[in-house]
Order: sequence, then structure tokens, then C-alpha cells
Amino acid sequence: MRDLPLDRARPRAALAEFAAGRRIAICATGYRRGPHPSKPHRMQRTDPLVTVESDPGDRYVVRTRAWVRRAVIGLNLCPFAKAVETKGRVRYVATRAGTLEALMRVMVDEMRRLVDVPEHDVETTLVIHPFVLTDFVAFNDFSGDVEARIDDLGFDGFMQLATFHPDYRFAGTHGDDLGNATNRSPYPTLQLLRESSVDRAVSAFPDAEAIYTANIATLERLGPTGWAAIERACRDDFTDPAS
Repeated sequence: MRDLPLDRARPRAALAEFAAGRRIAICATGYRRGPHPSKPHRMQRTDPLVTVESDPGDRYVVRTRAWVRRAVIGLNLCPFAKAVETKGRVRYVATRAGTLEALMRVMVDEMRRLVDVPEHDVETTLVIHPFVLTDFVAFNDFSGDVEARIDDLGFDGFMQLATFHPDYRFAGTHGDDLGNATNRSPYPTLQLLRESSVDRAVSAFPDAEAIYTANIATLERLGPTGWAAIERACRDDFTDPAS
């Protein structure tokens, strides 16, 4: 079992797929540098048994995007997210994968896609997987496997992983600690972000600790009731009789 995300990782800026999607500009966990891969790997097709939707009308995409806009951008939890989202450089993918093996196939496919497409088209990718890894501890463990696969494919230094989950919890915190809300998404979500985007974000805002401090102050002012209201608003942004 992996350790829970470290508190010291909180301040790190990672264009998590929201900025342009979320992390695409979200201030997420983890930040590392490394050599860029010498050559890109061609994109491979996802297993046909795994349905992947990038349709902007998909219910899971709509609710996740609402969270990015209302919480991440609306509360200014990540100062870089608005620009990425506004430019349309965030790729939202909702997969119906129901097993770890199927989800990993989707992740590998999206890694290769991110390497294959120009940055001005996709700066970050959010993979939303509502049907697998709903338990946070299992999700946290799996994220380590995804990071290992990034390394195995030679993409370390080109991209990194950011993680979001409805029950996200930083190490040393209680489940009801409002500070965990910075990484609490409507559904389990894995974000792939380009190192080049992270480098630009860090250069533009080198004092990452200030972002974290400001976010905690914002969440404390909002309080549990205010945060619950934002979550309801995100759900209300897309009304689906089946939800």
C-alpha cells in the first residue's frame, strides 16, 4: 500500500487537467522534473471493450467540468486553471472501465495520445473513471502503478500524474478536514499533465506555498455549508434522471 499523499506536496502547482481542463491547470500534488523522452510513441487504440467518451455532453464530463469551473476556477484554487480551460486545451475523458486492467489500458492510450498531439490542442488530460477505484486507498495505490507505467514507457520528464477523488485525504488529516476539498472531485479522476506546462506555471507563480495558504483561507471562510452548496451547484449544472 502506498503512503497517502504527503502534506508537503500540497503547495506544488500542477496544471492538472483543469486549467485547460482542470489540472490542466489545477494546483495538484506532486511535482518533479526529469529528461524528456527522446522520441514520441505513436498513439495506440484503446481496447474496444472499454468505452471511452470525450463527448462534452457526457454526464460525467459535464459534472467534472462544472467542478473545475465552479470550484477550481470559481474559488481560484488554482491561479493557472482559467487560462487553460478558456483556451480549450483540457481533454476530458470519461471511461466505463470496470477493472484495473481496463483502466490501465485507457491510461496508457491517453499517455500516448498526449505525447502524439500538439500542446496547443491538448495541454492536459483528465481521465474520469466512475466505475472503478471508488475506494480512496485502492485509488491511491493504483496511482503508483500509473506513475510506474509512465516511467516504463519513457514518458518521465514529459508528463506527470495528478490525482483527484471524492474521498481524497492528505496524510495527517481527518476525513472531514476541509483542506482535503482542494483535491476532491465528483468522481475518481487521474490527470496527465505536461511537464512543460508545469514548468511555465511554476515560473509564473514560484511561491507555491502562497497558493496553498490562500486556498486554506478560502475554504475556511466558505465552511462546510458553503462547500456543500458548491457541490450541489455542480450537480445541478447537469440534470440527468438517471443520476
